Amino acid sequence: MREVLCIAVIVLALSTPVLAEQQPSTAVSVGVVKAERKPIAKAGDFVGRVEAISRVEIRARITGFLEAELFKEGDLVKEGAPLYRIEKGLFQAQVQQAEGALERSKAAKTLSALQLGRAEELVEKQVGTVVARDQARAQDQQADAAVLSDEANLATAKINLGYTDIMAPITGKVGRTNITKGNVVSPQSGPLTIIVSQDPMYVSFPVSQREFLRAQAAGRQVDISQIKARLRFADGTAYRQEGTINFVDVQVDRATDTILVRATFPNPAGALIDGQFVRIEIEREKPEEKVVIPQAALITDQEGIYVFAVEDGKAAVKRVKPGNTSDTGVAIDQGLMGGELVIVDGLMLVRPGTEVRATPSRILSGG
Repeated sequence: MREVLCIAVIVLALSTPVLAEQQPSTAVSVGVVKAERKPIAKAGDFVGRVEAISRVEIRARITGFLEAELFKEGDLVKEGAPLYRIEKGLFQAQVQQAEGALERSKAAKTLSALQLGRAEELVEKQVGTVVARDQARAQDQQADAAVLSDEANLATAKINLGYTDIMAPITGKVGRTNITKGNVVSPQSGPLTIIVSQDPMYVSFPVSQREFLRAQAAGRQVDISQIKARLRFADGTAYRQEGTINFVDVQVDRATDTILVRATFPNPAGALIDGQFVRIEIEREKPEEKVVIPQAALITDQEGIYVFAVEDGKAAVKRVKPGNTSDTGVAIDQGLMGGELVIVDGLMLVRPGTEVRATPSRILSGG
């Protein structure tokens, strides 16, 4: 029995180092991103509103029954596309009536011209009176006037007939219809619908006099079309397309003491909607090199904002002062020098001094 016990002790003693080697490491696996120095332009941040460059209210220009609605609400329509059709019968009849009146006046003109020629011939032969000639001349001039009047009436009738087809005057998205098929429409009916252009779009925003004077003092007396602008939506996401300033108002709003500025943004995918509130960033000065890290690396506590960086295989706290945000991340004004491995994945498992095993971040690398 003692021999069996001794053998068991020896086996346990020999296997202990092997078990120790098989114990897993306590280091936490984290995803890191290298803090890089990049050129970042200082920007002013303002609240703006998206505006369509063209906005057209579609109205009836004649009175008649609405015969058809030829579009789908909310669709993109091309310039010249049919939107509504008004009953044509009455207007076609008016065109025919005007054509008949014009033919009569032309016939009357032919007769008056012949009569004037005969009257002049009789006066030359001294067998006619001057009074008769003058009367014939007046009748011929009246016939000319009647032809002109009837030609105008025919043109008006044709124009009114053309108004029975209501076409899109611009390319853009069409809104909901306010009047449906079967109703009588007229110029007094108000807008039938509205069309707003989509690409490009304006973004207008007020700038305080203080900001405007600061920009002037910084030497921004340059071509405004060279000033770049970027957008962020209400949820903080960045708009991918870059815009340019195209207008600065010539007067100050006395009620708000601000100057209206307007930028133009491409809108090929229709992400910008007329009337939408956005935040707009305007480059104010030349780009300055700063450390840039992902937004996901920032952590907030009672003392401020910090990040975890990997130092000697452990997580170390770095207090930082964030600056402007951009599409590539957040600029850090203080706290990082560049080159640090900043933790962005696995932050919930990390504490100051925690041993970590760093690997490139899968989230930010698209893995």
